[in-house]
Amino acid sequence: MLKDFVQEEFDTDIKKGVVLLDFYSKTCGPCKMLAFILQDIEKTMGDQVKIIKIPFEENTSLVCEYQVEGYPTLIVLKNGKEVNRKSGLQQKPVIIKMIEEA
Repeated sequence: MLKDFVQEEFDTDIKKGVVLLDFYSKTCGPCKMLAFILQDIEKTMGDQVKIIKIPFEENTSLVCEYQVEGYPTLIVLKNGKEVNRKSGLQQKPVIIKMIEEA
């Protein structure tokens, strides 16, 4: 499932299962390319992962909480705990491996 960040749903969304957080900027070229890759991963992996897109500039408290220093940044959570992280544009096989290792 691919969804946009909603503050009121976030804590519930990350509590169970595998979640991929995508911290991005709307003006970032690599972030725009990553969006297409994440859509493809959603089709490939279906309900195995929940992907949440988080706009960097509008969510500074989450950026600080997760210590995100640049974008795009991908963070994999399992049952609410961080298990993997990568910064910069990543290719589909790398992201799928991050998710499968969670």
